[in-house]
Amino acid sequence: MPQDGTVISSIVHELSKTIIGGRIDKITQPEPDEIQIAIRAGGANHRLLMTTQAMAPRLHLTNISKQSPMQAPMFCMVLRKHISAGRIVEIRQPGFERIVELHIEALNEMGDRSIKTLLIEIMGKHSNIMLLDPDTNKVIDAIKHVPPSVSSVRTILPGSEYNRPPGSKANPLMADEAFFVDAVFKDNSIIQKALYLNYAGLSPILASEICIRANVLPETHSGELGKEEQARLYRAFLDTFEQIKAGDFSPHMYYDLDANAVDITALSFIMYNHFNAETYASPSKLQEAYYAKRDTGYRISQKTADLRKLISTHQERCIKKALMYDKTLKDIEGRDELRVKGELLTAYMHQIERGAETITLENFYDDNNPIKIALSHNLTPTENAQRYFKQYNKQKRTFLALREQILQNQEDIAYLDSVSQAMETVITEADIAEIRAELAEGGFVKRKYAIKGHGKNGNKNVKKQIPVKPLRFTSSDGFEIYVGKNNTQNDHLTLRQAKNHDIWMHTKDIAGSHVIIITGGSDVPERTILEGANLAAFYSKGRNSSQVPVDYVQKKYVRKPTGAKPGFVIYDRHRTVYVTPKEPAIVN
Repeated sequence: MPQDGTVISSIVHELSKTIIGGRIDKITQPEPDEIQIAIRAGGANHRLLMTTQAMAPRLHLTNISKQSPMQAPMFCMVLRKHISAGRIVEIRQPGFERIVELHIEALNEMGDRSIKTLLIEIMGKHSNIMLLDPDTNKVIDAIKHVPPSVSSVRTILPGSEYNRPPGSKANPLMADEAFFVDAVFKDNSIIQKALYLNYAGLSPILASEICIRANVLPETHSGELGKEEQARLYRAFLDTFEQIKAGDFSPHMYYDLDANAVDITALSFIMYNHFNAETYASPSKLQEAYYAKRDTGYRISQKTADLRKLISTHQERCIKKALMYDKTLKDIEGRDELRVKGELLTAYMHQIERGAETITLENFYDDNNPIKIALSHNLTPTENAQRYFKQYNKQKRTFLALREQILQNQEDIAYLDSVSQAMETVITEADIAEIRAELAEGGFVKRKYAIKGHGKNGNKNVKKQIPVKPLRFTSSDGFEIYVGKNNTQNDHLTLRQAKNHDIWMHTKDIAGSHVIIITGGSDVPERTILEGANLAAFYSKGRNSSQVPVDYVQKKYVRKPTGAKPGFVIYDRHRTVYVTPKEPAIVN
């Protein structure tokens, strides 16, 4: 129930207490579907997030600041023109709908004060952010344009008239008993469904909660309820919305037994009593916590889709090459027999009759067992022998070349496996950029995608890429442990950062991260070794396996062959420990 009317109402209540009267300092658009507004109010700085992301549209205060693009998008420029330095004079949730209006007083082009309405509609994939002129009810601009070709019902374009989303549900904050009875009880419909279909802002889950507060099963048909139960349901409905009108919110996040977030609510829900619950100080803090990981994962998934496809394509090519090489090897596995036949023909040249098509000779390489050799009747005995030598030499050259190609292909497969695994540890856009640059250096991506200090053709306006830091943990015994998030970091950790006496760890014959335990010259307890091994197994392709082998050795016994691909090293004098990976519990 992340964005029903109650959650939005709790946000409006919080914003009304926090940023009313505040002045807009800065407006940015870090994502195509997201606006951030810096506001100075009550002697403090606040940052308001508005996003129309299809999977998580929402509005709340945030502490997360994102990097803005060098060129501000058009919608951001329009907002800056009309409401920069403006003051927020009112925040409304009309009709308890999933709509929030920010009324902002700012100077217009003539230097006169005027009111503009910044509005967000939180409606899944149809969510939108618009700037309206309330005097004309016209759309000044929107973050998503909706032309007539997309929707004949509701056009959203600069200059078009603003119409609210279609629908005629009642406002639950203005409950009327006669309407309630008529809407909920008249057609013998399911109680829960009747509630959310007739009242704005009610989600199916909130409708179920109201039923449970009235001690009525949500799936009950209205015709099954007696007068007392009907009265109890109406009273539960009234009490719930009286609580909302009073601003008596209690932001909760509910977790299942595996600590997975099940739902967030603006009120304490009886129906979730069997779940673990956490109460938050404000609706914004609740939403920030709930969406932080989910939103990041969604964004990263979007921005890594092309890389994942590219890696997968190269992996498929390598597999096809391996199959082709195997077939060719089988085709030439009898090459030594060609050489033997050529030598036998040369040795027994005097026995070959010109024009013969076969000859059987004693094979002195095989205890003089007879061997039948095919001949071309158009060739002389010498030419027949040379024909076998040519075929043998050709297949020998093929084998030698194939051996190098197979080795290169195996290295490519191992490398792409390691990059594929590194994609699972991506957290930030900088992580993506580092992997993209690594692939470009290896020739798997066009070199223009490599991250440089300057832009294409020496454009110095492109921001320099900040180096990405590896994951850092502290073991139960107080030892620092570092985990590389990609092959570039793996090389840096192992070859530059780690000292000779530090412990290097890696899953045995499984793609994964390099793990370094910083020893400071001290002996490392077994518990820390096991925790390091767990990290190596967890950040590898063996994450979902059991008894994963992890090799560990002092870093001085690890070396990188000349010309080896990023992340590839060889080592000796190692030991192996077996662990079943678990999500790290030690401090990051």
